[in-house]
Amino acid sequence: MTRSGGFCVFLLSLITIVGAAGAARAMDRGEYLARAGDCVACHSVPGGKAFAGGLKMGTPLGNIYSTNITPDKETGIGNYTLADFDAALRRGVGKDGHHLYPAMPYPSYAKLTDEDVAGLYDFFMKEVPPAHVANRPAEIPWPLNMRWPIALWNVVFMDHAVFQPTSGESAAWNRGAYLVEGLGHCGACHTPRGLAWNEEALDSSDAAFLSGAMLDFWSAPNLRGDPNAGLGRWSKADLVQFLRTGHNVDGAVFGSMIDVINNSSPYLSDADLDAVATYLKSLSATHPNDTGWAYDGATVTMLRSGHPASRGAAIYLGQCVSCHVDTGMGFAPFLPPLAGNPTLLDNDPSSLINIVLNGSNQIVIKGTPDAYRMPEFRINLSDQDIADVVTFIRQSWGNNASAVTADQVASFRKATDPSNDQVIILKMR
Repeated sequence: MTRSGGFCVFLLSLITIVGAAGAARAMDRGEYLARAGDCVACHSVPGGKAFAGGLKMGTPLGNIYSTNITPDKETGIGNYTLADFDAALRRGVGKDGHHLYPAMPYPSYAKLTDEDVAGLYDFFMKEVPPAHVANRPAEIPWPLNMRWPIALWNVVFMDHAVFQPTSGESAAWNRGAYLVEGLGHCGACHTPRGLAWNEEALDSSDAAFLSGAMLDFWSAPNLRGDPNAGLGRWSKADLVQFLRTGHNVDGAVFGSMIDVINNSSPYLSDADLDAVATYLKSLSATHPNDTGWAYDGATVTMLRSGHPASRGAAIYLGQCVSCHVDTGMGFAPFLPPLAGNPTLLDNDPSSLINIVLNGSNQIVIKGTPDAYRMPEFRINLSDQDIADVVTFIRQSWGNNASAVTADQVASFRKATDPSNDQVIILKMR
């Protein structure tokens, strides 16, 4: 199954191999930077050694595999000088001169300071144990596997400038911008991609930045100030709580973001979490004229009447009400509300379809696993059942989102089947 095949299944093993050690002692600067960049998520596989690569990723051209970034001299980066490491990290060029695929978020890492690049280099060379694990070749046929066109792609779509603080903004805002736009590479998932697989924006100067995108069969949410499918109704405290625990009163983490919660953001300092929240809360809404969500209790009356008004309502009563209750408010922060949840209000129902089909992976905060998670309904419910219940919750308690069809569910069921090992083509908005 590719990384793009839907549900990521490697999280607990990553925590096992790197989480316990990081939680048990104070991190040095280099390790802290690697945590902030969540390097382990892409450069490790279940049961493997940390940073030894091998994670399969689907691209429009074929499958590629993440590389070994341990200091092994034969299969890793043990022979890299600081200049070699810098070229790979900030320009996407390997030691032998080959161009890296932009699945490596070097367009974001280009913003890193020289000091942080050196800190990361010291960490990988001095603190990461070498692992003799050979890199796997990309599964991209000729001539599509030629890499010289990436140099042209870089000319068109990259900005090589190191991050510069914005005058007139606070120190916290600028720190948050550096983390979000650069080291945290949030735009790599949350910004729409163009036809050339380029991020449509790389910083807050463009309203497309962090406006939401399709990734791994999840709709990576809008992180701007939109009142419905964005963060407009979240406070800074809500954002900090989410980044620290994976939960807050409005929602719970899902999909590929679990990587970040399990491996990265809870390890950040209070000051850095506040800086990230400060920056994100400053972003304007993509659709500023949207009418804000308001709760409607008519759904509660209908559900309590004993006469469900639709097939979707009946399925909700049978399968969902024990956790999310008839008010749609759940038991926050651990069992999230459905009423007014930004994921429910998103025009793209991908995340909701995916999580009903496949459930949620475990959240592990610094070695402590959560107690509750969404079960999968892949076996229990048909495509039509899932379409009906997802449509019901997207149109109840004041939610006003589009209906979902059985055909949509069927396509997700096939694409996210754990036995499916075909090349997955990610959709783009």
